[in-house]
Amino acid sequence: MSPDVIAAIKELVPAARVYDDPLSTLAYGTDASFYRLIPRVVVKVESEEEVVSLLAIARRFSAPVTFRAAGTSLSGQAISDSILLVLGDQWKDHEIRNEGRQIRLQPGIIGAQANAWLAPYGYKIGPDPASINACKIGGIVANNASGMCCGTAQNTYHTLASMRLILADGAVVDTEDSASVKAFRGSHAPLLAELEQLAAETRANTELADRIRHKYRLKNTTGLSLNALVDYSDPIDILTHLMVGSEGILGFVSSVTYDTVPDYPNKATALLVFTNADSCCRAAALLRSQPVAAVELLDRRSLRSVQDKPGLPEWIHGLSEDACALLIETRAPDATLLQEQLVQIRAALAGFPVEKKVDFTSDPKVSDQLWAIRKGTFPAVGAVRPTGTTVIIEDVTFPLDQLAEGVKRLQALFVKHAYDDAIIFGHALEGNLHFVFPQGFDNPDEVARYDAFMKDVSQLVAVEFGGSLKAEHGTGRNMAPFVELEWGHDAWELMWKIKGLLDPENLLNPDVVLSRDPDIHLKNLKPLPAADPLIDKCIECGFCEPVCPSEGLTLSPRQRIVISRDIQAKKRAGKDTSELEAAYQYQGIDTCAATGLCAQRCPVDINTGDLVRKLRAQKTGHPGAADWVAEHFQTVLRGTRFVLTMASGVEKLLGAPRLAKLSAGLSRVSGQRLPQWDPSMPQPIRFVPQAPVAESDAPRVVYLPACVSRVMGPASGDGEQTTLYDKTRQLLEKGGYQVVQPQALDTLCCGQPFASKGYPEQAERKKTELLKALLAATRNGRDPVYCDTSPCTLQIQEAARELGMALYDPVKFIREKLVDRLVFKPEDTRIAVHVTCSTQHLGESQGLIDIARRCSTNVVVPEDIHCCAFAGDKGFNVPELNSHALRTLPRQVASCTEGISTSRTCEIGLSRHGGIDYHGLVYLVDRVTEAAPY
Repeated sequence: MSPDVIAAIKELVPAARVYDDPLSTLAYGTDASFYRLIPRVVVKVESEEEVVSLLAIARRFSAPVTFRAAGTSLSGQAISDSILLVLGDQWKDHEIRNEGRQIRLQPGIIGAQANAWLAPYGYKIGPDPASINACKIGGIVANNASGMCCGTAQNTYHTLASMRLILADGAVVDTEDSASVKAFRGSHAPLLAELEQLAAETRANTELADRIRHKYRLKNTTGLSLNALVDYSDPIDILTHLMVGSEGILGFVSSVTYDTVPDYPNKATALLVFTNADSCCRAAALLRSQPVAAVELLDRRSLRSVQDKPGLPEWIHGLSEDACALLIETRAPDATLLQEQLVQIRAALAGFPVEKKVDFTSDPKVSDQLWAIRKGTFPAVGAVRPTGTTVIIEDVTFPLDQLAEGVKRLQALFVKHAYDDAIIFGHALEGNLHFVFPQGFDNPDEVARYDAFMKDVSQLVAVEFGGSLKAEHGTGRNMAPFVELEWGHDAWELMWKIKGLLDPENLLNPDVVLSRDPDIHLKNLKPLPAADPLIDKCIECGFCEPVCPSEGLTLSPRQRIVISRDIQAKKRAGKDTSELEAAYQYQGIDTCAATGLCAQRCPVDINTGDLVRKLRAQKTGHPGAADWVAEHFQTVLRGTRFVLTMASGVEKLLGAPRLAKLSAGLSRVSGQRLPQWDPSMPQPIRFVPQAPVAESDAPRVVYLPACVSRVMGPASGDGEQTTLYDKTRQLLEKGGYQVVQPQALDTLCCGQPFASKGYPEQAERKKTELLKALLAATRNGRDPVYCDTSPCTLQIQEAARELGMALYDPVKFIREKLVDRLVFKPEDTRIAVHVTCSTQHLGESQGLIDIARRCSTNVVVPEDIHCCAFAGDKGFNVPELNSHALRTLPRQVASCTEGISTSRTCEIGLSRHGGIDYHGLVYLVDRVTEAAPY
């Protein structure tokens, strides 16, 4: 690519959103597939106008362009070695219409968020891909994604109401805007006439038209959506439906309106294990005419892959070698109809003998357990694959009446090509099977084995069975060489005609869906070299990214792993990595909040924060200083109070505006080594340890105030000036508890500040000291421990449990120990709730929200803020991370009078960026409660 292209882009788009450095292009050049292309330039686009202008630059320089939403694509359709356009923050508008029966969405919205907006109305969007918590609407449309309950009737193609799109020539048309359509009909009359003519010719070609109709009775995303030519006669309708599933090779979808589908609240789930695949598939075929929402098939190998997971039925271990299971779910608008459906389904299946079963249940706990079997299959293979290999997940459809034979023939191919670890599962109602296997690409023999296997699979599925090679994962690069084999030459050439009409210069995502290179599926295979046991199981799926606070500012967990792998591989090859490591220090290490939320979303349980802490530990150069701090912790706390006292005094002397300006200058001059003061900074606490308490008949609780609670009071401008320490004691005593504290409290620390800085030995030492003091204070575990800050609770939770101590964070203690001792008088004050990362890890997210709703009838839980990224002292030392994580907070809490949380440091950042005062949960609970009569 000519340097002039990048120069032209930088003239158009602010430099902060244009990336052409080696670290960024490698990081963004990764999607969930097993291919990698490194773009020459990545542009974060924020408007239609930018897309139009960037397409003009691409045409001027003949530079190919690829569009990227979330990058969870599995077939190599979201990567580029040229210009990669990535959706920025400004593609998240939505509009709910007709009481939830329609929703208009921009492409940057995550699918699950759309369903969260629709849930109060009892509706959802039709597509339900397994990646719905991470993938975005742009990708859902571009791949015509479906899923477990979607089938063919509820995918984007069939639930599309309207679309706004941008063509390769820069034209914009909104199909629900009559003026826009009229203008487009005038400006693009020849194009529309050509589409109309192609549709007429296709319908007149009876053999081709019948073939198209047959192909789309199956789940099918192989090639372009030729059904648009037989289903519609208006060229506008043809155009919009061709865009669905086109994977960005025909244009850019800037918004879509869905006709939604009912989301029934009543459901029942069952797991039936049949003696063999034949009877299992015959049952699945029969269920197609029954009132079922999902029927998932799992072969014996897939069941074996998850049989050791906690909570799953023990009998899975003893199933026969030929066993094959169906996971069945039925849903209904009311309980009565649900029971009627269960009677009907049971009667239909009565003639099939089963080896084992979990009968239909509406118990959410059991249902979740059953779905855990299905959802755990793919990650189970990923978790046990040899280091250096990737996980391939293929996605085919057999005609339903031939499904059993298809399963047997696939299993025979696994044996032929020595894929001994391959498993099969899938959406049985549609004859849609996924098969998963580990695959190495590090030598020619492995590549040849994969190629031979895929050619056999393609011949089996597409030719012998007349099925589809890609049911729902999109053609991408993976199946592009086999589109002609599946569709036949005439249909393949018809697709090329459509491509030529809409993208005559072949600039939009070339070699995706359509390619004349028969080996494109074997090129640009992504290496997954060993880097560290903490991350070697990463499959780079991107499921972690939505909860990462640094995603979009620097790197996401997936991208941190990509760069870490590349650094290690380059080092082993003897290459100089100094520049890459220097860039990674800020992008990957300094700006990681290390909260571990990524692990909650990761299919193979990777906590990228563990890697970052390990890297920090390798780079720490002052263990002696850390030892001194650990040994003189009380002195350090006194010093911190002194600094806060000085800052408070200067604030009173100079005033907040002048101090903020002075502090900003000092922070800038020091290279951000000095934290910047602002009005949210806390005042110091004059902490006086509690005197020994006299014994009483009241129940005892050992109160552990975190070090921040012993040092940091409210900000000077906060309307609430009572310290968290005093407020907590006040609430506990109101609940009738005798409050005691550990001895030598100001010397104690949970160890988290040391762990986060990369000093694990000092962290463990301080944690051990604290636990010893708590054990004494609790009379060897007789009394519960209340810790007023959720991150500290999380830090010592496991060790406390092993010692037999009952440890509580504020949410759990209030929920289990105080609610019955208090009388709640809820107020109508509009309250914002921030659920901290540690509260999520502790499993108390809903508990916090429920307590807030006991206290206020007007509770707001901001969307898309999974972590505030204050991360101990990151909010002081890397303030841009906290600012980025909370960039959407102000508009969401603008109408609130107060915010609540469970971490004092988090509350500093939340107050700073939210524009309202955030306090600990105990402030709200204390304000609206009275002691219950005994």
